[in-house]
Amino acid sequence: METLYLKIDQNVGVHDQKVFLKDIAQISCTDREIENKVKVLTLPQAVGKQPGRYVRSVMEVIACIQKEFPSLEINNIGEADFIITYEKPGHKSAVLGWCKTAAVCVLSFFGAAFSIMTFNNDVDVTGLFAQLYQLFTGRASDGFTVLEFAYSLGLGIGIVVFFNHFAGKKLTADPTPLEVQMRTYEDDINSTIIEASRHRPPSENRKNQNGAGGSGR
Repeated sequence: METLYLKIDQNVGVHDQKVFLKDIAQISCTDREIENKVKVLTLPQAVGKQPGRYVRSVMEVIACIQKEFPSLEINNIGEADFIITYEKPGHKSAVLGWCKTAAVCVLSFFGAAFSIMTFNNDVDVTGLFAQLYQLFTGRASDGFTVLEFAYSLGLGIGIVVFFNHFAGKKLTADPTPLEVQMRTYEDDINSTIIEASRHRPPSENRKNQNGAGGSGR
């Protein structure tokens, strides 16, 4: 008996309503001819008519394969439930992309600056530096001393080191904190969508499979 191994990630992206198994899964079989035939099988009603995220079960994939190869042994080493993200192919505007990037940069800059200033005012960093400067030098601080300079310089260096990213380059091979948080956020979204689909009434699931309720969330 031939054995086929199936591995599907938690979230896979497609750009066509006709979804082949090779588009959503990694497939390996002891028989190369069967493997190639399985890869070009289409998954019925994989996505709806509108772009969005559609939850599907590996049992649907296995049923699709066994319909053509009843005696084939299938081992799933991937997700039991997964999401197919359907996006229509289209040309993205470079100008719009740059505008979004500029807007994010402006918001991040002023947001971070506001957070730092409110923190400094809350803990009275200016007053603390003035006391330390007078304690060690015996002179009153004018607000522009080596303490303020070192603090400002150290704050910038500390941010670069912590986020492990500067000018498009990483300081180390480790993922940055932003990458970790974005991955955690994406995993939480996928888990929530899959869990919600499990508690959805069967009638609503059938409606989504027909493309009437599969809009992106």
